[in-house]
Amino acid sequence: MKLFIGIDLGTSAVKLLLVDEKGSILKETSREYPLIFPHPGWSEQRPEEWWAAVKDALPELLQGVDTSKIAGIGAGGQMHGLVILDENDAVIRPAILWNDGRTQEEVDYLNEEIGRKRLSELTANIAFAGFTAPKILWIRKHEPENFARIAKIMLPKDYINYCLTGVHSSDYSDASGMLLLDVAHKCWSQEMLEICGVTETQMPGLYESWEVTGNLKPEVAKEFGLPEDVKVVAGAGDNAAAAVGTGIVGEGGCNISLGTSGTLFISSEHFGVDPNNALHAFAHADGGWHLMGCMLSAGSCNKWFVEEILGGNDFRAEESVITDEDLGRNHVFFLPYLMGERSPINDVNARGTFTGLTMDSRRQDLVQAVLEGVAFAIRDSFEVARSLGLDIPRSRVCGGGSKSPLWRKIFANVLGIPLDRVKTEQGPGYGGAMLAMVGCGLYPSVKDAAEALVELGGTTEPDPEITARYEAQYRKFSRIYPALKAVFPNIQ
Repeated sequence: MKLFIGIDLGTSAVKLLLVDEKGSILKETSREYPLIFPHPGWSEQRPEEWWAAVKDALPELLQGVDTSKIAGIGAGGQMHGLVILDENDAVIRPAILWNDGRTQEEVDYLNEEIGRKRLSELTANIAFAGFTAPKILWIRKHEPENFARIAKIMLPKDYINYCLTGVHSSDYSDASGMLLLDVAHKCWSQEMLEICGVTETQMPGLYESWEVTGNLKPEVAKEFGLPEDVKVVAGAGDNAAAAVGTGIVGEGGCNISLGTSGTLFISSEHFGVDPNNALHAFAHADGGWHLMGCMLSAGSCNKWFVEEILGGNDFRAEESVITDEDLGRNHVFFLPYLMGERSPINDVNARGTFTGLTMDSRRQDLVQAVLEGVAFAIRDSFEVARSLGLDIPRSRVCGGGSKSPLWRKIFANVLGIPLDRVKTEQGPGYGGAMLAMVGCGLYPSVKDAAEALVELGGTTEPDPEITARYEAQYRKFSRIYPALKAVFPNIQ
């Protein structure tokens, strides 16, 4: 039986999975690495530490395994991060990450001077602070000596694939978030490359997510006792890979991911753009496309509040005192904009707030407000999708936050739809392994792999009474950000 390795290159850690051809996860391991915050609102990591973490985790994953059976490797990874290499393929500077907010000036230039309409025509999207193109412009202006050294521009998981194969590659789903790809035609936009002052030779080759980009480098194969003919596929951006891992492929599927960030992911067989560009229009790892709303702080809001503010780490204990009677009746509201916000408000100046505090506010009210604030913010993108005429009768849910029964219940009732969990809760890593299976010929398409391997593991149904209460609460929540929008720039 053939074996496959799935890699999930996250923001705080890399997770490796060993999966057999029936889709069973045989082993898993992970390694953490640090985030770097050089200035408030900036966020960086060293790509070399990603690769060091992968190399450190692989021996543990492979211990006791017949490595001759390993056939393929596929990765899903954090999107948008700017990795720049020099002519010797050495990393020039730490990667600027998806949640970095330094590029407001460049975003304004692209959206206002190049123009939102033109950007949407060229790339199907407008500029957001997290996207890669504004970061390239920032490097050109603030670090011209580094800009002059750029020989290759890559994304985070593409750097790992390069370390494995020696090939500079990217896939369409991940490249969609760079603001450099003509998403509709799946090619680099020459006009956008010119705007950023780079050339196509500095960009990686483009592949579908399941396409093989190369085999392991001989020295890598030797170091880990792997066959040199192990195939490495292009992989996908983390949200597209997670969607594959939860079976959201083809037309009309929906997935909500509650990781460090939060996303609403709607798959389609047809290319389409939100006319207001509040939702991203990206290529999907199954060969089609998807619309996506992305909030920058989701699970990280809960982690921040429980660990940094309350000084604990027992999330279940904090949630255990919150009952069904409390849901939809909280007088405290939380804006989850700890790193600014992307979809649908696109405001790097937005900040987190608690609103409605009184002398009788309890610890549990604030915990509940944080969970509800993230759900309300996802509802904002959900409303945009509905305004486009999209019918979303139910959704799947994945990510660390989805393990909380209370949070799933809040989401199901805030959105008013059933939420399905899948039995295999490994999102991007599992999706990466599935893409490798397709690349190695086990399945003819990503859709075939999803139909064969993804099983549901339970459903959280909305309660009509709680849903009605949350409908009223959401209307209140919706008024808070517009009232504070003008305040945020003045308190930075």
